[in-house]
Amino acid sequence: MLVDEKAFCADPQEWHEKIVDFVQPDELKKLIDLKIEENQNYTLEEIQKICQQVIHYSVKTSHGRFHNQLFGQMDPYGLAGSWITEALNTSAYTFEVAPVFSLIETEIVRKVCELCGYGQGDGIFSPGGSISNMYGVVLARYRQFPEIKSKGMFGIPPLVIFTSEESHYSFKKAAHWLGFGVDNCVMVKTNDRGQMLPEDLELKILEAKAHGKVPLFVNATAGTTVLGAFDDFNRIADVCQRHELWMHVDACLGGSALLSYKNRHLLKGLEKSDSFSWNPHKSLGAPLQCAPFLTRHAELLPQANSTAVHYLFQQDKFYDVSYDTGNKSIQCGRKIDAFKFWIMLKARGYGSFGRLVDHALDMSKLFMEKMKRRQGYRLVMEDFQYTNVCFWYVPQSMRNQKEDEKWWQKLYEVVPKVKELMIRQGTLMMGYSPLQYRNIGNFFRMVFTCFPVMQEAELDFILDEIERLADSC
Repeated sequence: MLVDEKAFCADPQEWHEKIVDFVQPDELKKLIDLKIEENQNYTLEEIQKICQQVIHYSVKTSHGRFHNQLFGQMDPYGLAGSWITEALNTSAYTFEVAPVFSLIETEIVRKVCELCGYGQGDGIFSPGGSISNMYGVVLARYRQFPEIKSKGMFGIPPLVIFTSEESHYSFKKAAHWLGFGVDNCVMVKTNDRGQMLPEDLELKILEAKAHGKVPLFVNATAGTTVLGAFDDFNRIADVCQRHELWMHVDACLGGSALLSYKNRHLLKGLEKSDSFSWNPHKSLGAPLQCAPFLTRHAELLPQANSTAVHYLFQQDKFYDVSYDTGNKSIQCGRKIDAFKFWIMLKARGYGSFGRLVDHALDMSKLFMEKMKRRQGYRLVMEDFQYTNVCFWYVPQSMRNQKEDEKWWQKLYEVVPKVKELMIRQGTLMMGYSPLQYRNIGNFFRMVFTCFPVMQEAELDFILDEIERLADSC
């Protein structure tokens, strides 16, 4: 059914197919019978028809012209790994029910700790980057206030976490869920490239102390969601060491530079951090979701998260219970997310992914050069550190006009109109975003990933298509 409905379109010969057959929600409800009844018994043919409809009206995220998110086309080895783990239907909490998968997760954690300079660190696969970032906050809190685990946060001064104004919103959610309060998630200013200003971080830490609060945790970012910015980890680490704060790196997007040959310098200083999160389901093409969390502190995960669960984590089992990883997790049942990534690495070697990351970065630079040689294109910044490229296209009808506030507002409105045409015609999908903290309105955000392995001619198609759609608005 997936092949018949052309759900993948990974082959460039199929890129003329629509990425999505878009239908508004109310109309889609009429096309697919969504109701669940107490007594119903569909035939196999009817179930197959429903499945075909679901596939048909879904977005083909492995289509070579899907660039709407930070993830894109899947690695086929990863997809095969996902199918195997779904079929085996087990949980990652004990060696008893997941013997091979437990060893595989342990090996990936060991290797990534080695690559990032953590030595004998530890880690776990989580249900996504937001939860991984929350793990970092939990470990920071436990290390400084271990009694919170048993007594709660009663009587403790307000704890404060710091992150940049360009960083991911998950830290505000972590502050809410963990009882810090969103007001105690402090936004640190950034420079013109979207990188955290260490001097403003230090100022904010001192201000928190002056108000009787306890600075606890700093998040630095490796590849911000919109601009793809990498903070200066060495300078931030210096600030954290002076004030004895936990340093976490949100490398959900940019962590794949860890495998790069030409761009590994983007992560310079990562080894000084206390923890970091990474999403191979973004740049590398691992199927959703694939989100390891790593820490340099080998025993802290089980200390912070373990509870005495005598029906699951018995200590008198007949095998080495150190491979029962469930006590490191906030979850009980946990999907097998390590295997699909491991099989990708076995099939290609992590060096191949390093070369693919470098190629994606090379394509992003070439994309910018092509825009500079064409009329109508403007970059939001002169250069970008990662595979994100943010830009505007000025339609022919708006050129040679006074570029006042009204003109810019009109340009900001062009972007979602072009996006709508992309989706309705199904020829291309690309994200857009404003930067509200800079008072910048909508612009396009193109993100290059390892898959598809982009060629120069495809860059020309993307630019030609944006011009065609924008000039028709």
